[in-house]
Amino acid sequence: MSGTIWARCPAKVNLSLKVVGRRPDGYHELETVFQAIELWDDLEAAPAPALTLSCDEPTAPGDDSNLVLRAARALRSRFPEPARGAALRLRKRIPVGGGLGGGSSDAAGTLLLLSRLWELPTTVADLASLAREIGADVAFFLHGGRALGTGRGDRIEPLRSLGPFPILLGCPPFAVSTARTFGSLAARLTLPAAGVSVGEFPALKWREENDFRYTGNDLECVVFAEHPELGAFRGALLGEGARLARMSGSGSTVFGVFGAEESLAEARAALGPRFPGWRLIATRATDAGAHVVGTASGAGRTGD
Repeated sequence: MSGTIWARCPAKVNLSLKVVGRRPDGYHELETVFQAIELWDDLEAAPAPALTLSCDEPTAPGDDSNLVLRAARALRSRFPEPARGAALRLRKRIPVGGGLGGGSSDAAGTLLLLSRLWELPTTVADLASLAREIGADVAFFLHGGRALGTGRGDRIEPLRSLGPFPILLGCPPFAVSTARTFGSLAARLTLPAAGVSVGEFPALKWREENDFRYTGNDLECVVFAEHPELGAFRGALLGEGARLARMSGSGSTVFGVFGAEESLAEARAALGPRFPGWRLIATRATDAGAHVVGTASGAGRTGD
């Protein structure tokens, strides 16, 4: 395929996250409910003799730890003939290291973009298999919407849409180490489970619209102990009328679900002065996952 094409890659929040235990491979067994949100990275791909990546976010890794390059190389290894390259250009809008899945979403977008650019005979199963190899959350972004993730979070079961409900993201001026968080949690896994029990977890399919009674995040106890300001922001969201307030993934973003756009706007105005240095982003749930849009002439249409 000739010409530049582009994809939109959404962020996510975890409406619920339960750590069930340790796996033989060293990872943690999770049960989580993902929700894609309307905060997008833009990714372009153009024909080129070599595989390169440029990014407008200086804190994003530029080496092999970057999931975009890892996804591109994994796809090229699966379909090695003929030799293929691409010039990839990433415009970041999703905060790095905030538990919003930006890197995983970008990886999913890379698989979709390069499958199109290189005109590969990929199937949904092919991309899902590669996604699980690249990272635990990548497979979710091939689906988007709301989904139950089990295993490492890489086994995905789509769930019924709850519609475009309003969400306020609170992004502090620091990141949280995922590895350190799970390491600190390890000692707690022998204690009685808190929050939702494994038997109750099917209730997370929400029999009633926007019923968040059974949600929780097992990682909050670890992260809030080290960063009490995150717990304070969660409490402030609830004080401003959020129906649900949670940390997303392993942090550092804390989000609130609101019943109306007006309530969210009032909360954002009230919390801004109380949490200086934080980025407060008004967004909504979306049913979209990472997806190829078309030519790159319309890229960059993002915002808070």
